[in-house]
Amino acid sequence: MSISSALNSAMTGLTAAGRSTSVVSENLSNVLTPGYSRRTLALTSAGDGFSGVKVGGVQRFNDPALRSSVRSANSEVGVAEVKSTFYNRMTELVGSGDDPYSITQRLTDFDSGLIEVISRPDSGPRLNDLAIQAEELVSSISDAAEGLRNQRTAADRAIDVQVDTVNQSLEKIQKLNAKIAISQATGNDSASLLDQRDLLIDEVNQIIPVKVVNRDRGQVALFSEGGAVLLDGQPAELTFDGKADTLPYMTLGNGLLSGLKINGIDVATGSGGPIRGGTLAAQFEVRDVLTVEVQEDLDAMAKDLIERFQDPSLDTTLGATDAGIFTDQGAFFDPVNTVGIANRIELNDKIAMQGQAETWRLRDGLNAASPGNAGDATLLRGYADALDTKRTVSSVGLGTANLDASTLSANLLSRFAQSDNAAEQDVAFAAATYTEMYQRELAQGVDSDAELQNLIVIEKVYAANARMISVVDGLMETLLRI
Repeated sequence: MSISSALNSAMTGLTAAGRSTSVVSENLSNVLTPGYSRRTLALTSAGDGFSGVKVGGVQRFNDPALRSSVRSANSEVGVAEVKSTFYNRMTELVGSGDDPYSITQRLTDFDSGLIEVISRPDSGPRLNDLAIQAEELVSSISDAAEGLRNQRTAADRAIDVQVDTVNQSLEKIQKLNAKIAISQATGNDSASLLDQRDLLIDEVNQIIPVKVVNRDRGQVALFSEGGAVLLDGQPAELTFDGKADTLPYMTLGNGLLSGLKINGIDVATGSGGPIRGGTLAAQFEVRDVLTVEVQEDLDAMAKDLIERFQDPSLDTTLGATDAGIFTDQGAFFDPVNTVGIANRIELNDKIAMQGQAETWRLRDGLNAASPGNAGDATLLRGYADALDTKRTVSSVGLGTANLDASTLSANLLSRFAQSDNAAEQDVAFAAATYTEMYQRELAQGVDSDAELQNLIVIEKVYAANARMISVVDGLMETLLRI
């Protein structure tokens, strides 16, 4: 080896060591940075008759198949969490079996109040207490229905926010595509830009699961799992008209709630639609399916309760269209107008303690002209029998069955408890799958121990090349003295 080739080899070695140190330092400083991919420096022989090392570009360690699996698992976690949050909240609203404020317990308290007042129909305090228990029962149903309404409104707002997020992320990905293309064309390092783009793709993927297709010059196109084009050169535009509030009768079918459009074209938002599999589809499911089913369940219970005490054959002082103990916002309940009755149910103002508070009417009839025989518990016993009477109840969640009031309320609580438990299991399974996939991805990421070992090796290489230059310098001085 000539002196010049030795010097050239040492100089390129020093350059490679310096660049390698920079790459290792960057890896170590980003050990905890989300979305960061481990880098290595591509080194080859100089070739073409030259000695030394040729420094290539910075390479990112990124397994596309594993990355896709992680994204898929992450989107499944998001979907499971959306549904679990919904059912958990509904379980809180209707109560559990041991909850003293649950709908079932309020019904039990009302039934117990009836038993007590039957034994002493002349007792004003017991009649007052019965009216209070009836009010608490009504409140437990209407509060649950209003909580459901808030859940539905929250889902609608979440859809609005997620649509904006997707639009903004797609625009940023398009700009990064352009920057990456320029960077690669000019031979500059684009690793950081690729990391930024991956993070944005992850963000979109949780909302709408995507398939990433590589294009020329390092650019990518994005397609939803359902086949919708989200980005291919130009980003798609998603549009959605969010509402400030949602009411029980408002649905996507009757046009009172907005659907989703991609580039001005309506797209299905159901489980088999173009946006399936992500949190956006999950929020649509909450708004358009789950809350509608729960509303039907709550309406079924409210309807059943009202009709049990609105029967003129039970309270002979009632006319055919007179309101009973439980009312539709103070008026007679017409079964034709069932949707939203759980939100509208109220205690008759004549017996409500915050209304006229004429609780003797519970004993003598709601429309009685004046108080009757204080010792007559006939009507009160009729009320107790009405609660125990089996009536046909039908809803999506509860099915169709002949039930008394107590069994109906117990079935309602059981329905939500089971749904909540199943949703929590789905979250646990999805989270475990995601953790496994994510750990596999991390195994390919930055290992600080390995990077420190690489740094030691690089330091030795640097020292060796520096020693080579020192030796060459000594040889040159010797030659010059000759």
